[in-house]
Amino acid sequence: MSAPVLVLNPNSKRESGRKVQLGNVSAARNIADVIRTCLGPRSMLKMLMDPMGGIVMTNDGNAILREITVEHPAAKTLIEISRTQDEEVGDGTTSVIILAGEMMFAAQKFLTQNMHPITIISAYRKALDDMQEILNEISVEVDVSNAAEMKKIVKSAIGTKFINKWCDLACDMAIKSVSTVMMENALTGAREIDIKRYAKVEKVPGGAIEDSEVLDGVMLNKDVTHGNMKRKITNPRILLLDCSMEYQKGESQTDLELTKESDFERILQMEEEYIKKICEEVISFKPDLIFTEKGISDLAQHFLVKAGITAIRRVRKSDNNRIARACGGTVCSRTEEIKEDDIGKNAGLFEVKKIGDEYFTFITQCKEPKACTILLRGASKDILMEVERNLQDAMQVARNVMVNPRLLPGGGAVELALARRMLEKAKSMTGVEQHPYKAVAEALEVIPRTLLQNCGASTIRVLTKLRAEHVKEDRVNWGVDGITGNVTDMAVLDIWEPLSVKLQVYKTAMETAMLLLRIDDIVSGSKKAEGGEGTGNMAPTDAA
Repeated sequence: MSAPVLVLNPNSKRESGRKVQLGNVSAARNIADVIRTCLGPRSMLKMLMDPMGGIVMTNDGNAILREITVEHPAAKTLIEISRTQDEEVGDGTTSVIILAGEMMFAAQKFLTQNMHPITIISAYRKALDDMQEILNEISVEVDVSNAAEMKKIVKSAIGTKFINKWCDLACDMAIKSVSTVMMENALTGAREIDIKRYAKVEKVPGGAIEDSEVLDGVMLNKDVTHGNMKRKITNPRILLLDCSMEYQKGESQTDLELTKESDFERILQMEEEYIKKICEEVISFKPDLIFTEKGISDLAQHFLVKAGITAIRRVRKSDNNRIARACGGTVCSRTEEIKEDDIGKNAGLFEVKKIGDEYFTFITQCKEPKACTILLRGASKDILMEVERNLQDAMQVARNVMVNPRLLPGGGAVELALARRMLEKAKSMTGVEQHPYKAVAEALEVIPRTLLQNCGASTIRVLTKLRAEHVKEDRVNWGVDGITGNVTDMAVLDIWEPLSVKLQVYKTAMETAMLLLRIDDIVSGSKKAEGGEGTGNMAPTDAA
């Protein structure tokens, strides 16, 4: 018998078949177990140490998994879906991991019975299509212009967070900031809400959380460039620049050859004349306030102080764009091209205040600002970080509802309504696929079950009661009260979730489970640094 042929590099490690599939299931379950206690209003916080020695305290699924280092490739995929969920809709990061882990676990018994993964995936795909259909059916429309309705929705989103104690303040801040940055696209008529760019959160340690507010304008961590400049101006004319008010230096090394002594004086004079010229061009428009992304030389400051103009330099580009949206100005790239229309006139007050040891610039009382700053105050940096994460979630939920104004009941009501309808449908299905389809319906109960476990209620008794309620007509809204563990009508408790969040949770969890179930081989190994595979080294030839 001939010697075995080695195809793979001896350093590489290969696992295949059933072992890999069951390994993926177990990895998914372990990741879900890490954050299982972070679901619901009675959720626990996790404290994580990052490599730099910093501490993160949170119950946000994405924030926890971001800090965890894992080896298993399937576990890495699950961490990735939590990030996707956070970027896409901003909420449901814990639910998506718990559901994905449960969907993987539901497939385990079929894998051990030697059912082909493709059959399981086919049933899962059918289940996902039905879920989306049922969700659209049972969702209800909401009036976005009704402030009380919006407040109820945001309240349910932050009911599970640390910020819940200051619920009314957080709801008002989230709704105000999202309403401020909302713009209608003139061409498509669609609503554009860019929270990331135009609703900036500024964290200032000190004070109480109750002192936090949404400014009707912008705040920067900057002070004026010259001591004699005004620190308070009402109804300022604001000019925004993208160019420096200094002498232009050469891009690379510049050499000057001087033949006589007066040439040096002439060069200095030219520099002064250039700065004077750009200052005169700016002063001719009589602005009260100048913001520039670049530097302002001492000479330019002198001319501006003489003209009674306040200047602030080295402003971030993102901050400059926010000021432009708030005061109605335009960022100019060259002083020669400034027009009267570029001056921002919508700001009511410019003020520099000292908070703690630092100076902050406030541009407030803007007329119809399309950008805002959320000023957060709190006892410590860690608390502020958690409050910011919670507020981001609340803002994302408000944005989702404004873009797609449809809601679903919370507290596990949707999951049980889905499970009941899908189990009914499974009875009419034929063939092997009905078993995985049924398993998906049963796996959905993990959400109400986890809510009950986290609030210390009797899981089996309450779930049985809840199933019995859902068999009756018009009981779609019945779910679990995550605080007391009782079966309640979610419409009475006002616990609602946006349809877009739920759709994204199911799509992401099911598609990830389908992807991981298709894997039947994991090859891991190191490629040699030199002369190994993929380096392009050719074998020597015998050519003379």
